[in-house]
Amino acid sequence: MGQQKLNLFEERPILSITQIVESVKSRLEEGFHDIWVRGEISNLGAPPSGHLYFTLKDSKSQLKTVCFKMRNRLLKFRPKDGMEVVVRGSLSVYAPRGDFQLIVESMEPVGPGDLQRQFENLKIKLKSEGLFDKVHKKNLPLLPTKVGIVTSPSGAAIQDILRVLSRRNNRLNILIFPAQVQGTVAVQQIIEGITCLNDRNDIDVIILTRGGGSLEDLQAFNEESVARTIFESRIPIISAVGHEIDSTIADFVADQTAPTPSAAAEIVSGARTDLRDRVEGLILRCSQAFRLHITYKRQQLHNLTSSRALVDPENNLRFLQQHLDDLHTRLLQTLPNNLSPVREKIAQQKKDLSRQIQFYLQSKKQSYNFHINQLEAFSPQAVLDRGYSIATSDKNQIIRNSNQLKKGDKLNVQVAQGEFRAQKI
Repeated sequence: MGQQKLNLFEERPILSITQIVESVKSRLEEGFHDIWVRGEISNLGAPPSGHLYFTLKDSKSQLKTVCFKMRNRLLKFRPKDGMEVVVRGSLSVYAPRGDFQLIVESMEPVGPGDLQRQFENLKIKLKSEGLFDKVHKKNLPLLPTKVGIVTSPSGAAIQDILRVLSRRNNRLNILIFPAQVQGTVAVQQIIEGITCLNDRNDIDVIILTRGGGSLEDLQAFNEESVARTIFESRIPIISAVGHEIDSTIADFVADQTAPTPSAAAEIVSGARTDLRDRVEGLILRCSQAFRLHITYKRQQLHNLTSSRALVDPENNLRFLQQHLDDLHTRLLQTLPNNLSPVREKIAQQKKDLSRQIQFYLQSKKQSYNFHINQLEAFSPQAVLDRGYSIATSDKNQIIRNSNQLKKGDKLNVQVAQGEFRAQKI
């Protein structure tokens, strides 16, 4: 009699994944219906659908939770990470992932969770010690040459910073200290980064940064040891942790806070750009003022050269003398011949008037010569005589910037005495 094969699959029931999940879902929904759960909110997400997805946790465990749009609308408060709440709902299973989750029917806030309480307590403690006081804030350098960055080299924050610096100030040197910004080793690596950069002599400013996240994600930047390391740094520190809505202890201690990593890059590069724009504006204003001054002086010179006293001073003098003689004759005809004192007085006045006329003409000539000299001092030839030159292209365009020429282009150079040809190398 031959051996008979034992077919295990015929003797044992085989369940599909769907059957198992549906069975567990059914038992969960029957056994955990309309229950009350207390926990702390973390990893809160609010997609455009209007649903809320978050995790409820305590000191040892966590539970995925969802509050659908219809229930979310009925909430009388706005849930936030770190908030402790009491939730009424039922357990179920999300079959596509096999995750069991709590479906929220109602939710009420209890108060801040453990992380939030730690945050508030440390904030009060450090503030009372003066770590947040403005008197301790160090000024950022006006024109930094090298920036140290403590962050994850693979995160989005460093990419945002590099993109802004490349656009705004690509001459700025950057030194990145790679550090984890989340997890158990993040605190120690952040402290090491700040300490190592302080040991160097070529770092002008430090940016401490990472992207946004929940209160739990940002916990490394809410640790007391990190806060005290920031406070003791001799190099100014910009804290750019999270998004605009996020606040960390590092923000309060740092010398300056930026709402985003990109904003921190704008801060360290903005002074150079703003200074350059200001200098260019001043140059333009000076140029305009110089042209207006030249125009004004030319008009003054034109008025002087058109004056009768300067065009034909002798004719003007003869006219005045003739007029004086006429007055003298008419006066003598109206006075008795024996009034010699009157004649002497008139003669003296005639001499005085003649001297005044000579003085007037002399002052006008001096003013004329002064303006002529001023105009000549601003003339192109006077500039050339002082050692400058004028370079023009073959198209007779004045060269004001070397970027107007390509390598090998020829140009004419005019100096005080003559001109010559040159070539850009």
